Amino acid sequence: MSQSFDEITAQLKRRHRRSARLKHMSMGALILAAAFLFIFIGDMLVKGLPAFQQAQIQVEVSYTEQASQIPPAAVGEDVRGLVSRGYLRLIPGRMRDNPELLGTTRMEWVLADSSVDQYLKGHEDALRGSEARVVERLIEGGRAELRFNTTFFTNGDSKMPELAGIASAAVGTVMTLIVTMLVCFPVGVMTAVYLEEFAPDNRLTQLIEININNLAAVPSILFGLLGLAIYINFFGVPRSSPLVGGLTLALMTLPVIIITTRSALRSIPDGIRQAAFGVGCSRWQVVRDHVLPLSLPGILTGSIIGMAQAMGETAPLIIVGMVAFIPDVGGSFTDAATVMPAQIFTWAGEPDRAFVEKTAGGILVLLAVLISLNATAVWLRKKFERRW
Repeated sequence: MSQSFDEITAQLKRRHRRSARLKHMSMGALILAAAFLFIFIGDMLVKGLPAFQQAQIQVEVSYTEQASQIPPAAVGEDVRGLVSRGYLRLIPGRMRDNPELLGTTRMEWVLADSSVDQYLKGHEDALRGSEARVVERLIEGGRAELRFNTTFFTNGDSKMPELAGIASAAVGTVMTLIVTMLVCFPVGVMTAVYLEEFAPDNRLTQLIEININNLAAVPSILFGLLGLAIYINFFGVPRSSPLVGGLTLALMTLPVIIITTRSALRSIPDGIRQAAFGVGCSRWQVVRDHVLPLSLPGILTGSIIGMAQAMGETAPLIIVGMVAFIPDVGGSFTDAATVMPAQIFTWAGEPDRAFVEKTAGGILVLLAVLISLNATAVWLRKKFERRW
């Protein structure tokens, strides 16, 4: 049955309206996602940037045979309650390293208590009464100011927020990722090469491929339970160590590396293989000398993305105990350690307001590293990508 011109025109208008609605909905979803990202990044910057500054005050420090102390009337004010207790604990070590300090009194810039730090950062309710007046007079005299917070990058965890840092967590993260890469990269690449280039197409191979694809979608906390059962309970690997953390993350990252490596191998045209076979190469020589070198950029890209995903994981590492309180940097792969996501998780549960900015600052550092890893993966793909 033929349609009139007016009916056809009406149908076209309806189609165009539907297309316009779909376009507007897609743009709205994109704008909404960008708005959420902007709000998240903005909130993290507002809360996290103050973590990179720390309050210091200038006081008179007396080094005596019993202990160092802050005199009651130092610089004309009673500032004993404004100095960080952690700083006073560090001074005996300084006296052992520098015996010439004994019996001297010096004007020094020292680490302030977290309440002073918060007061200088605009939280006026952090100090009240005489302490607030003392800090105001110190500010007027140029003896209290915010400086770059080196302790955030050089110290480990601490119950005192002015001393808490990410050094031990950063080292633990690096050591854990080293173990992860040493295990999952060679095993994942060799598994992918076998399945893609050598394995026969039968039911067993198909079953293995299905299970690998399913493992890539398993919740990460289940890998933590698997690591707890196998590595800690069965093999006796030290709990909370980078070794057990790296092995657990390797289980989680292995399917990702296998899948991305197989995808990179498939992208190599069959003509490359056939040409190598034509000049008398064996199957292993074809893979070793031609297929693997050409697919290496894709393999590296997938591996970097997998490592970035592993770096941001917290749940499996909590299960194997990597949320321990670690004030000092670990010296080996079997020492107790923590990682940056777990450190951020720990700080987020602290009641002190000063830990809020520590949490956000740790998130900013972690985001910077993750963005750098993903940018490196994109750069490698663009630089070495070949179009066939």
